[in-house]
Amino acid sequence: MYRLIKTQGTARRGEFKTVHGTVQTPAFMNVGTSAAIKGGISSHDLVDLKCQVELCNTYHLHVRPGDKIVRKMGGLHQFMGWERPILTDSGGFQVFSLSKLRTISEEGVTFNSHVDGKKIFMSPEISMQIQSNLASTIAMAFDECVENPAKYEYAKASCERTTRWLERCKAEMARLNSLPETLNKNQLLFGINQGCTFDDLRIDHMKQIAKLDLDGYAIGGLAVGETKEEMYHIIEVVEPYMPTDKIRYLMGVGTPSNIIESVACGVDIFDCVMPSRNARHGHLNTWTGIRNIFNAKYQEDELPIDEECDCPTCQKYSRAYLRHLFKANEMLGMRLAVMHNLYFYNTLMEKIRHALDTDTFDEFREKYSELLDTRI
Repeated sequence: MYRLIKTQGTARRGEFKTVHGTVQTPAFMNVGTSAAIKGGISSHDLVDLKCQVELCNTYHLHVRPGDKIVRKMGGLHQFMGWERPILTDSGGFQVFSLSKLRTISEEGVTFNSHVDGKKIFMSPEISMQIQSNLASTIAMAFDECVENPAKYEYAKASCERTTRWLERCKAEMARLNSLPETLNKNQLLFGINQGCTFDDLRIDHMKQIAKLDLDGYAIGGLAVGETKEEMYHIIEVVEPYMPTDKIRYLMGVGTPSNIIESVACGVDIFDCVMPSRNARHGHLNTWTGIRNIFNAKYQEDELPIDEECDCPTCQKYSRAYLRHLFKANEMLGMRLAVMHNLYFYNTLMEKIRHALDTDTFDEFREKYSELLDTRI
């Protein structure tokens, strides 16, 4: 469970105890959609890259290899060879991204698989059953993620349905966790706050779901097209209504600056595909900004990606070598780049925690927030 250690302004320093270990917060969850980080990163690598939590995707694992197969293999932890916490999202965002292929009803959502076009029905109960088969540490409630901008009346009706779905998720998880054959009887449930960019809907929805006394609360439906100013505004609006004794998760965010600013707004954990996706395209995070390794100036550059970084890539390889690997389409280039970016993000969280521990977060924010998102 979550323990708030201290605050600096609205920023929070805490720890989150789970059946698979304790997470020091603020923390970044590395995204392994199909039980693997894209770019050839193994669970063993993730330990060396300082990853505390890995996020896997309920929808993708349900489609392939199938959650029942994962269950037969002993659950995700055994399947992947990862002993630390795993959070599985509910499949709600994937249903949102497949909007042209879906039909929403009170019971759930019918949509077509992106793999073979096969019809799939997902409901709160089915999402919980899939996540129970996966035996993740944390299961996310099944919600509806609405696109921005949305019409007020639709967003309001969607919030109300998401609350009803959340109640069903909670009841089904309690049932599943009570069964003798359940792999992880200590699986935790996080609810998701929705409401688009409407302040009153966000506040009202947060009040409603806070009453359900869940293990944690997420802010969803952001980083889907709105400006970063709108995103920060919504977090600031919702934060006073989020239980202080429960962990807070901002879904799908983001850049280093997004993370620093959102920590300042009171968020504890984050996830985003950005560090690994950007790395696979040669965009590398450093403590002086974002480096594009394809630039010709790195052709004979003997320095590491970042002179301040002690990741496995920076310890051994030069910018020139990494650029060569990308130009030659060698998969090692992607692997080394992804290792660097994930290490950078996890080190960023480490530095944020240290700044909160030493009451220097405001200075850290002022020095790095804008700089880290700047292109070199």
